[in-house]
Order: sequence, then structure tokens, then C-alpha cells
Amino acid sequence: MNTVNGGISFWYAQDGTPAPREPLPGDASADVCIVGGGYTGLWTAYYLKKAVPFLNITVLEARFCGYGASGRNGGWLYNGIAGRDRYARLHGHDAAVRLQQAMNDTVHEVVRVAADEGIDADIHRGGVLEIAHTPAQLARLKDFHAVEIAFGEKDRELLGARDTADRIRVTGAVASSWTPHGARLHPVKLVKGLAAAVEALGVTVHESTPVTEIRPKHAVTPYGTVRAPYILRCTEGFTASLKGHRRTWLPMNSSMIATEPLPASVWAEIGWERREALGDMAHAYMYAQRTADDRIAIGGRGVPYRYGSATDNDGRTQRATVGELRDILVRFFPRLAGTRIDHAWSGVLGVPRDWCATVTLDRSTGLGWAGGYVGSGVATANLAARTLRDLIQQDSGQSGPTDLTALPWVGHKVRTWEPEPLRWLGVHTLYAAYRHADRRESTTHTPTTTRLATWADRVSGRR
Repeated sequence: MNTVNGGISFWYAQDGTPAPREPLPGDASADVCIVGGGYTGLWTAYYLKKAVPFLNITVLEARFCGYGASGRNGGWLYNGIAGRDRYARLHGHDAAVRLQQAMNDTVHEVVRVAADEGIDADIHRGGVLEIAHTPAQLARLKDFHAVEIAFGEKDRELLGARDTADRIRVTGAVASSWTPHGARLHPVKLVKGLAAAVEALGVTVHESTPVTEIRPKHAVTPYGTVRAPYILRCTEGFTASLKGHRRTWLPMNSSMIATEPLPASVWAEIGWERREALGDMAHAYMYAQRTADDRIAIGGRGVPYRYGSATDNDGRTQRATVGELRDILVRFFPRLAGTRIDHAWSGVLGVPRDWCATVTLDRSTGLGWAGGYVGSGVATANLAARTLRDLIQQDSGQSGPTDLTALPWVGHKVRTWEPEPLRWLGVHTLYAAYRHADRRESTTHTPTTTRLATWADRVSGRR
């Protein structure tokens, strides 16, 4: 009864919503127009302005900077990237290794820039710990661990039940895989600090300015049109709201809850002194962090998709989803059965049909875009932004190709999602299959992944 439901996110409830910036006053021109004031758009503006200070850059944001996934996510700054295995099949193992190394470096880059710009985002570099509960999860964890090492992550560690418990005492955990390439952070403090840094560099940011249509050299809004040689679409889960993009990326819903601050006596039982980001190997996976003020913020899919690629307004979450997330929390940490849940919220993330994150600049039109991060956007957005910077500098003749422009996700083409009602039926059927597979694996104790989940992976495009 005391749970705040919605209100954008717990992160905004804790840090406050930003003072509103002025909307676009009318028709305008720029050298680069960026549509979307989340991590991707702001990082792109930051790196472009740093590289070419005389550029006239305008950012257009429908609500306020960080209103979408950038202000609602789980605060995982980590080295995962959607689509790496597919890129290995398409472009070769070495190309995918380069992409993975770039993601490893990106974690360090975000930490570096935050420090350089004086952005206090509660960053704690404890790495990422992903655990297994069942024999099937253990088999997937071992495979996952071996694959990550094969892609160059030699400093990853595979931990047994005892060593896992020495880090975090998750009930029933039989093993875990830990990578140092990850950190916990406060999403809103990062996006607010980044927006302030961008404005301090001289970038123009207009909020409350929804872009309804993007076409070559034009970003159309109700208040006027911005004309620029380069128009960059950085709208992630809200891409479906743009004219002609209803089926480009699917806005997948993800939900979170945050507990009340937990006392020292509880943390003495749980452990978690290193404050790793915490995940698991379930098909309908969870993600969690120990916050700077000693809460647990934990998330998962809930209702995965709204009909017609609809998005929510304020992050309000269904009561059943709140209950499901609480059940996960208590299953992991039975000691928390009586703990108050202070906040619940939801948001959308962008999912391409083949689950591959991409970054592209069409040199014939000046249109660029990045996204489809499938929940890994806190770090991936930074790599995408630096890649867009390099692509624009290459196209404008200011530089040649770089290591980033040669990465295999650059220019990747993805087919669109199915029309409704097939899209809605497909997504809900697939996630029902994942949940059924998790339940079955927890009761049968077979080491083999349930065939239903394997089928769902193939149909969805995740594998």
C-alpha cells in the first residue's frame, strides 16, 4: 500500500525531475540535429562537440532529457552487446572479438568521462555477477562463460556455490560467472550530468519538442522544422512513434521495484559488499543492483509488450508485475519477505527483429541512427555515440575510417517486425514460453535447456 507506482522511476523520485528546458521556438537550422535526449543522443552531442567545437548541434527531446530508458533502467554499466554472436557468424570471429573489446573499453570510457566532467553518478565498479539456480541454468552458465572467454574476456571468473555465496548469498545459487567489466550507477544522475555537460559545451537542447517525422535534412515538430545536413535518430524504445517507423524496433517493456533502505544487519546476512550488478541465467531473466543508499533495485520483463507498439506515460506498473518482481526478490533473499517496496516503475527498450544493436549513417541522405540495444544500452549508447561521431567526421571529410567505423555492427540492416496482431501475439506467446520453460526447469532439474525455450529463441531471433 505504501509503494509509489510510476512517477517515471525511483531514480527521479530520489534525485528530482530536472528544470524544464525551452521547446523549439520555430524553424531552425543546424549542422547536426539529434532526435532524442537520452544516453545515445546526449553522448553523440558530447563527442561531436568535443571533436569539432564549431559545429552547431541541436538536440530535440519529446519530454525531457532522460525521460525514457535512460532514466528508468537498472543502472548496469556493463560490457554486454546485443547481437555479438550473430555478428560473429556474419563477419567472422575476429570482427566480433573487436566489437567485444570495444564494449570492454566502453565501460572504462563512461567512468572516465563522468570523472572528467564532475558527474557524480554513484558509480561503483564491482563488476557483474550472473548466477545459476538449476541444472539447466548451470549448463547455460558454463556455456556462456566459455563463450565469453573465447571472445577475449580472459579476466572473467567462474565461481562455484561457495565462492558465489562469499560474494552474494543468493538462496539456491549453485554457481556464477563474474566479469570485472561492469559497474553499478544511478541512471538519472548520469543523464542529468551528461545533459548539463552538453549544454556547457554549447549544444542547444530543446525539450517538450516531439519529432513527428524524420526525412533527409529535416526533423519535423509541431513547433517548427529543424534543417540540418545530418539528422540522427536516437529514439530507442520510442522509435515507433515516428512516421514510418511503427515496425522498425519493438518497444519491449521492462519493470523494476526498489526496496526500502536495508539495515546493516540484513546486509551482514546477504553480503554483497562489492556491490556487483546481479543477474541470472533464467530465460525470463532478472537484473538487480545494491544502490548507494543500500536498497535493492530489481527488474524483469513483467508485461513484455503493449499492443500497437504503445508506450506508457509515467512508468505505472501492473500490480501483478510488482508481485512477480517481489517474488523473485524473496526467492533470492528469503530474509526480505517482510521488506517494504518503496517504488515500482516501467519503461521500454528498443528490440530489433534480429536482436542486434546497430549504428548507421546513410551517406546518401545524411540520416543516421543508433539503438536496438535490447536492454544493454547504458554502455552501448556510449560506443554508438562515438561511432556516429566518427562516421560523420568521415563523411564530412574531417577524418578517415577508424577502428570504430570498421566494427561489424556498423550499417547492419534488419527487417521490420510483423504487423499487428501478429506482433502482439508473437511476443506474448514467446514470453509465456520462456516463463513456462523456467518453471519446468526448476521442477524437473534436468541439465538440458527446455526445448520450448530453444524454440522460442529461434522464432524470436535471439539466436
